[in-house]
Amino acid sequence: MIVGKVLEVVRAPAQVLSKPGAVVDPTDPEIVQLAADLVATMRVSPGCVGLAAPQVGVSVKVFCVDVSEHPKARTKHGTFVLCNAEVVSASRNEKAREGCMSVPDLTGDVKRASRLVVRGQEPGTGAEVVIETDAFEARALQHEIDHCDGLLFLDRVADAHALHARKTYL
Repeated sequence: MIVGKVLEVVRAPAQVLSKPGAVVDPTDPEIVQLAADLVATMRVSPGCVGLAAPQVGVSVKVFCVDVSEHPKARTKHGTFVLCNAEVVSASRNEKAREGCMSVPDLTGDVKRASRLVVRGQEPGTGAEVVIETDAFEARALQHEIDHCDGLLFLDRVADAHALHARKTYL
């Protein structure tokens, strides 16, 4: 079993967050290690439900997601990592609030599909994975795929009125 190490999360306007990541070989040992590192970093970050490679300074198409503990999640596939993921089909657009570890001071209202089918590859084996999901997990997947394509949720908010200062609770 590969042990992941916790990596530093980069913040906007870091250049790596605004350029599309490279397609990877999911069987490459460096990619397998990166997958473990992403999960380890997500686990120690309070409230984090997903993390993409560009957020830790690596410009490739790899991300992890786990919405199992989130109250808004309906469908939950547990912890998973996808390489080279792409949206196969998307429907039922809904607007909801999003936040991001790379944009810690803001949240924004973003319209995204609430029904989603995504195809990607499993790190290690390279096996094709198809995930059919909805609601909050669908939103998390689209958010992470955007990171891999060089987009932040800030690129998707309608206007300045859709941006909000993040609330902090003591």
